[in-house]
Amino acid sequence: MATQLEAARRGDTNEVMQFVADTENISIETVQKELAAGRLVIPANKMHLAWNLKPKAIGRAAAIKVNANIGMSSVSSSLDDEVKKMKTAISYGADAVMDLSTGGDLDETRKRLISECEVPFGTVPIYEAIQGRDVDDITPAVIMEIIERQAKQGVDFFTIHAGLLREHLPLLESRVCGIVSRGGALMSKWMLSHNRQNIMYELFDDICAVMRDYDVCFSLGDGLRPGCGADATDEAQIAELRTLGELTQRSWENGCQVMVEGPGHVPFNQIEENMRIQDEICQGAPFYVLGPLVTDIAPGYDHITSAIGGTAAGYYGASFLCYVTPREHLGLPGDDDVRQGVMAARIAAHAADVARGFPGAADRDLAISKARANLEWDKQIDSSLDPVTARRMHEEAGKESRMSAEDVDYCTMCGRDWCSVRINREIRDTFFSREKSQ
Repeated sequence: MATQLEAARRGDTNEVMQFVADTENISIETVQKELAAGRLVIPANKMHLAWNLKPKAIGRAAAIKVNANIGMSSVSSSLDDEVKKMKTAISYGADAVMDLSTGGDLDETRKRLISECEVPFGTVPIYEAIQGRDVDDITPAVIMEIIERQAKQGVDFFTIHAGLLREHLPLLESRVCGIVSRGGALMSKWMLSHNRQNIMYELFDDICAVMRDYDVCFSLGDGLRPGCGADATDEAQIAELRTLGELTQRSWENGCQVMVEGPGHVPFNQIEENMRIQDEICQGAPFYVLGPLVTDIAPGYDHITSAIGGTAAGYYGASFLCYVTPREHLGLPGDDDVRQGVMAARIAAHAADVARGFPGAADRDLAISKARANLEWDKQIDSSLDPVTARRMHEEAGKESRMSAEDVDYCTMCGRDWCSVRINREIRDTFFSREKSQ
C-alpha cells in the first residue's frame, strides 16, 4: 500500500486526502499537489488510521498547526496524569500530541495514549532506546526493533536525530549552552563513545523502509538547535540543517513523508532569516519549530516568549508550532501548564494565519468584533478561542461588582457612564439615524 506521498506523486487521491481537504476547506487537488511536492504532510500511520485517527494536514497550504508535548519523566508524573494532560491539550485545540516519556512503562504508556488519541501522535524512539541501558549498549538491532514496534503501535510521526554528525561536534566549542536537545546529546555521546558516525544517519535508509511500510512521517530532529539566543543561527545549527536537507531528499526518494524541526531560542530579528534558510535548504518541506523563544529572561512566562516567536515563524514560513508551557526550563508541566501552553501557541498560529492572509483566518476575528461592538456577550465569548475561561472571567467580574443580570450594556472595566462601546452605540443610534432621515 502506497504512502500518502507516493499516492500523490502518482496523481491519485484517497479518503485521507479528501478528509483533510474538507476540514481545511481547501481543494483536494491542492492537497494532492502539495503532498506530491513534499510541501505538505499528513502524519497518518496506517494502524492509527484504522482505529481512531482524524488526520491533519501540515504545510503552507493549510492552517498552521500546534503540537503539545506530554510524557512522564523518570522522577515525576504517572500514566493517568499524562492521559489527563493529553485530553486537556486536545480539548483546548492541540492538533497533534508527542509522547516524550523517559520514565515508567513506555510501551504501556504509548498504547494507552494512542488508544485515546484522535489527533496525530508522535514519539522520539531514541528515548526508549536509552531506557534500562547505557548509551554504549545502543546497537542497530536495538534501534530498528524499537522503531518497528512503535510503528506497529500506530505512532504517526517520529523525531529522528540523524542530522547531527561527528564532524559537527567541534563547532560547539564557542557555544554558551552547547547541546540542549536530549536526542542530540544522546547521539553525540554515542558517537564519542563508539568513535563512529551517528547511528541514525548510518541506518537512515533502513529506518525509511520501516516508516514507509506504515506511512510514519519523519520529523527530522534538530539535535543542535540553539538553547539560548546567543547560540542562534550559528555555524553548528546551519551545518546540521544542511544535513537535514540531504536527509529530506533521501526521505522523499524512499517514498516517506518528511517535515523538518527547527529552533529553539532565536532573537526576533533572526527569525525571518531562519525560516528563509530552512525553506531553501530543505526545499519547502514543512518546518516544525519549538517556539522559537525570543528572549531567555522569562522562566515562568516562556509560553509568552515562544508565542511571540511563533507568530513571526508562522508568518515567515513555519507550518507547525510546538507549544512551550510556563514551566519550560523549570520542571515537568502540569495540567494547567499544558492548557496555557496550547492556548499561547494557538494564538500565535492564528495570528500568523491572519497576517499571511490565509483564507478564512480572519473570519472569526470579524465575528467577535461585531459581537463586541454590539455588546453581545454570549456571541463574543462563544467566538473566542477559550470560551470557558472567557465566560468564567466575565461572570467573576460581574459577581464581584454586584452587577445585575440586566446590566448587559457595559462591563466592569469602565462602568456604564464611561463605557466607550455603549456610548458608541448611542452615537450610531442617534447621529447616523438622524443623517439618514435628512
